[in-house]
Amino acid sequence: MITFIVCFALLVTAYFTYGRYLEKLADVDPERATPVQRLEDGVDYIRLPRWRVFLIQLLNIAGTGPIFGAILGACFGPVAFLWITLGGIFFGAMHDYLSGMMIIRHDGKSLPEIIGAYLGANTRTVVRIFSIVLMVLVGAVFLLSPAQLLDTMVPSISAQVWIWIILAYYIIATMLPVDKVIGKVYPIFGVALVAMAAGLLVVILSGAYEVPELTTLHNYQLNPEALPIVPTLFITIACGAISGFHATQSPLMARCIENEKKCRSVFYGSMISESIIALIWAAIAMAFFHGPTGLGEQLAQHGNNAAWAVDIISNTTLGKVGAFLALLGVVVAPISTGDTAFRGARLMIADIFNIDQRPLLKRFAVCIPLFIVGYGITLFNFDIIWRYFAWSNQTLSVFVLWSIYVWLARRKKNIWVALIPAIAMTFIVTSFVFVSPQFIGMEDRMIAFACAAVVTLGIGYLVNRRVKGDVIMTEEAV
Repeated sequence: MITFIVCFALLVTAYFTYGRYLEKLADVDPERATPVQRLEDGVDYIRLPRWRVFLIQLLNIAGTGPIFGAILGACFGPVAFLWITLGGIFFGAMHDYLSGMMIIRHDGKSLPEIIGAYLGANTRTVVRIFSIVLMVLVGAVFLLSPAQLLDTMVPSISAQVWIWIILAYYIIATMLPVDKVIGKVYPIFGVALVAMAAGLLVVILSGAYEVPELTTLHNYQLNPEALPIVPTLFITIACGAISGFHATQSPLMARCIENEKKCRSVFYGSMISESIIALIWAAIAMAFFHGPTGLGEQLAQHGNNAAWAVDIISNTTLGKVGAFLALLGVVVAPISTGDTAFRGARLMIADIFNIDQRPLLKRFAVCIPLFIVGYGITLFNFDIIWRYFAWSNQTLSVFVLWSIYVWLARRKKNIWVALIPAIAMTFIVTSFVFVSPQFIGMEDRMIAFACAAVVTLGIGYLVNRRVKGDVIMTEEAV
């Protein structure tokens, strides 16, 4: 319990301390015009109050990520607390806030355009393709998973029918102005997500279950050789620690913020909130099943289905209210994330080809191919889709971190806040490629780590050359 309380306190304190320090690094100016003040269009650039923007951002970046990922990550043991806390403060929240500020300064443009401004035209092209593929993967993952859950809850309606129902909703919500569905309904779901976590926090603090303490970095996985802490834990717990997907969602809300002073609560605050949610779920998962080993054994008996764990934990600890909130958490939250993923892909394509998104017909023309591809992906094995989604998610964060590093370096600010996370995450995603059987699958782990280190150094060298290069799109140009 002590470890949990300390980690919880550190996350809350970080918002008022490290978050404020990053605010100074970004040179926040409440008098500087934000994108919505210059480009309000009634579709994507629409003024929304801070509380609404915060809840939408939280729901957009969270989905089931900080729940499912935290539960699966808890199988590694209390070391998961360490990654969620330090990762959330120094990696994820920094990543979300500074990338959000970069997006604000560039008229709320899509992530690939921002990365291209600091890492070059070739990187921009790669990230454009990579990001759109990731968005469609996210849309497909959060199209299939809630459909499968609804199929178990309502057996009279098949998963295929649920897929078509959810897809129809995606088409409508993605093309409507941001204030029609997302702006009105999603804050309610965001409150439900927070309420479920708050209820579990009360359960934890009541002492009804014993939360394991962090006394060792031991790996409690049932097969630790196949699932080493480095790099697997850092891929398993993405949302809740750091996630590249978050930066793809930030342009949606960056186009609705009226004042730069509100950005810390929206970007840094939503990520800290997500880390707290992940911390709570990791703690209750280990405590409920009497430790990480018990959790791993129970998950193994139920096909490593984190949704099953959410259901039994919520119903047992929170009763009927918990069952209702669990339904919102494991069904509605991923649907909302899938919706905004497709919306993000639409905005990326519109930015690439300079397509005016005010006419409904043009929005329709961009969206339909995305939905066709997304539906096609759902026909593949879900485990395969999720595996590549998780790695792609963390890989995208590497591009964002290096972009933040260049942005800070060119503005002669403290580069270390971005450089250390950039090096660490580059090593993590490249080492995962070398050790994972889904990619190269080297048997000698030390050689795999050495190869990852060489690749990391090479990428760092190439990025550092960009620091002295020409800016493709400066803040002054917008």
